[in-house]
Amino acid sequence: MAISETSCLFKICNLNRNIRALNLFELTLKMNGFPISEAKAQLQKIQLIPEHDYKDYVLEKRQEIFGFHVSENPFYQNFVGSNKIASWEDVPVMQKADLQKPLIERLSEGYSKKQVYVNKTSGSSGHPFIFAKDKFCHALTWAEILDRFGWYGLDFHQSFQARFYGIPLNVIGYRKERFKDKLSRRYRFPIFDLSDQKLERFLRVFRRKKFEYINGYTSSIVLFAKFLQKKNLVLTQVCPTLKYCVVTSEMLYDSDKKLMEATFGVPVVNEYGASELDLIAFTNPRDEFIVNSETLFVEILDENNHTVPHGTSGRIIVTGLYNKAHPMIRYDIGDTGVLSTTSTFKSPVLQKLIGRTNDVAKLPGGKTVPGLTFYYVTKSVIEDDGNVKEFVIEQTALDTFKISYTSERQLTDTETQTIKKALYQYLENDLNLVFERVVNLERSERGKLMQFISSL
Repeated sequence: MAISETSCLFKICNLNRNIRALNLFELTLKMNGFPISEAKAQLQKIQLIPEHDYKDYVLEKRQEIFGFHVSENPFYQNFVGSNKIASWEDVPVMQKADLQKPLIERLSEGYSKKQVYVNKTSGSSGHPFIFAKDKFCHALTWAEILDRFGWYGLDFHQSFQARFYGIPLNVIGYRKERFKDKLSRRYRFPIFDLSDQKLERFLRVFRRKKFEYINGYTSSIVLFAKFLQKKNLVLTQVCPTLKYCVVTSEMLYDSDKKLMEATFGVPVVNEYGASELDLIAFTNPRDEFIVNSETLFVEILDENNHTVPHGTSGRIIVTGLYNKAHPMIRYDIGDTGVLSTTSTFKSPVLQKLIGRTNDVAKLPGGKTVPGLTFYYVTKSVIEDDGNVKEFVIEQTALDTFKISYTSERQLTDTETQTIKKALYQYLENDLNLVFERVVNLERSERGKLMQFISSL
């Protein structure tokens, strides 16, 4: 009897330890049909491919995914057309505008909306669209992210994150994000109001919580760093557990990086990605911006779609090597950059990223709002009919915003009211919103479209 009781207690203790060690984040992925264990195993297999064999791996995977979509995806068949593809450079480059069609028209044979991961792009380029990934591809995306954060000993289940992100303000979306935060050991700092009063509240949270790293939008975190600088305060003085700051979604300038490292007291890590693709590049511990060569193939092209030599700037073109549900082949992400001359097929290095930047809006009520706020507004107006093609928002006065857009048809009163309601909800009431449908939108010298412009 004593032996049996001891054995039972031992099993209970083991069970409790297993429950405590359970990675709820990965468990949630599994429960939703994303095979994260298989994806992590595949990623490890790819990483074990030696340098001298890696070029063959990349060339084989890109040809395989191209051949799959030419065979199994009617949308991509029409996109390629009757053009003779004698080499990879003959494969046509996809623009965001090419994907502004109903998603059901772009899915591969054998895939439906219920069988894939579906999401919307942020609309930061002014070309919003809905995209899909097959479930294994989406699991691989998370395997890649977990791997890169692991370079710094950061674990989504164990490491406590201070999250500088937006959050849906509708009840269901809000609760969903808060629940995901809890599963992922995150405390979210909503970035729709970054006034000094709000940042002071953020600081009080850092004083009482043991954060291990900061993660979020660059411009928002830079504003927090400037707030600390004004107070002549280093964040690790009040939050000594802080180890890293990981910024994403916007340009990271050297001056901002130095400011954050000085005011936070920790190294700053840069993340570059796109929701419709994967993590594209991530700073390694040697401060090299390493391109994801495991699930993506990244090229730098000139204006004539020809590959430029390493060390030369050009358009960043990305091919997703594993997404069978939806073609993302030679996809123009809308940024320009430079691959280092030291780059190889296995270890490409992004020497310089020249991407979109986001301005900051100041509102009559005293709020300071990052440009990414307007990305969330775009999600409320995107419809799967591809009506709105491009848009820009310009702040012309403290209380006035002009929304210029191109579309198949003019926005209805109901649609403009939806946009106004979202802006009032995220920002503040009594803003003067002007809508203008135009034939073309003005672009920069590089052909880029800035979604938010401040004329103040």
